[in-house]
Amino acid sequence: MLILFIATLFRSAFGFGEALVAVPLLAFYIPLEVAAPLAVLVSITIAGIVVVQDWKKIHLVSAIWLVLSTLLGIPLGLWLLTSSHQTLVKAGLGIIILAFSIYSLLAPRLSGRNGVELQRDSRLWLFICGFCAGVLGGAYGMNGPPLVIYGTMRRWSAQHFRATLQGYFLPASIIGMCGYWMAGLWVPAVTRYFLISLPVILLGVYLGRVINHRLHGDTFTKYIYLCLAAIGALLLIQAAKSRL
Repeated sequence: MLILFIATLFRSAFGFGEALVAVPLLAFYIPLEVAAPLAVLVSITIAGIVVVQDWKKIHLVSAIWLVLSTLLGIPLGLWLLTSSHQTLVKAGLGIIILAFSIYSLLAPRLSGRNGVELQRDSRLWLFICGFCAGVLGGAYGMNGPPLVIYGTMRRWSAQHFRATLQGYFLPASIIGMCGYWMAGLWVPAVTRYFLISLPVILLGVYLGRVINHRLHGDTFTKYIYLCLAAIGALLLIQAAKSRL
């Protein structure tokens, strides 16, 4: 319950990342085949609540394009999951994400610019980020980083960032949960753990919303880039361990 509360609080405040917190820690206490669908069920709950609360703040066109291009990337991710190139791909993604985050954090100080910025929606970038999210989601259950990169390039406010990502995660997570159900992984234990933890999940969503509404401008963007850098570093560490 504590793990799911912390993961929910993080997701509700920043809009992404609860699976990175929940699944590795839950795996110490419950089987991974229970932890993964449990995290997706929690994701559906968070996204559903946020969409109902803040649907007016969702960039709907962006969310739709990201979902559609994600569907195209999932098969490649599933192929990578069963291929012998996982370590190389994971290391490459880690380097790209880490380099982008460091550049975006340092660019304003070094040159007075705000890093990479999109003044309006770009269909090309929506496709690239959505497709990469599908690849990462299919291979590692880690859709978030490409979506976060697009949101930061568009300079969405903390509130629009959180709402739009949930507009993406709600259908994506429902599709993922259907996949777990078809694979026979939505077992009674998943539902039992979810119902037991539901009170702290709801509390985490509420407190995360309070935190999110206190984050503004450059402060929020800095936190997002720091989170991305941590994800990139985590991918590199995982890749290095796989080679040992």
